[in-house]
Amino acid sequence: MKKITAYVRTCMAEKVLDALLERGIRGVSVFQGQGFVPHAKGPAQSSFDTAPEDGLVAVAKLEIVSSDSAADAIIRVIQEHAHTGRPGDGKIFILDVVAAHDIRTSEGFTEPCEVPRAQCLGTKKGEGSPKD
Repeated sequence: MKKITAYVRTCMAEKVLDALLERGIRGVSVFQGQGFVPHAKGPAQSSFDTAPEDGLVAVAKLEIVSSDSAADAIIRVIQEHAHTGRPGDGKIFILDVVAAHDIRTSEGFTEPCEVPRAQCLGTKKGEGSPKD
């Protein structure tokens, strides 16, 4: 399994999430935060149009745990849909996941979504319960 962590511009996060959903990628965690970005020198001076003087800018952190075979496709989707061509587009980090455990059952699993589908995808009202 792979854990894919992507830091993207908040204004691009929805575009990335929509593209992942269109391709059947579920189980994405999204966190809003702030981060420092390097400022480019030269014609493209500002990394962000509204970067404050302290250098902190709003970022979205996306986390996805995927099978090894799906990781490259997920990374391509993120790169394609988060790209603006300007400094500060973001970074993607890929880590090996050596183990995972379901909190409710304490069972271990080796592939994402070996837990029941409703738990893996998150349930919405009327789509099952956490006890499925």
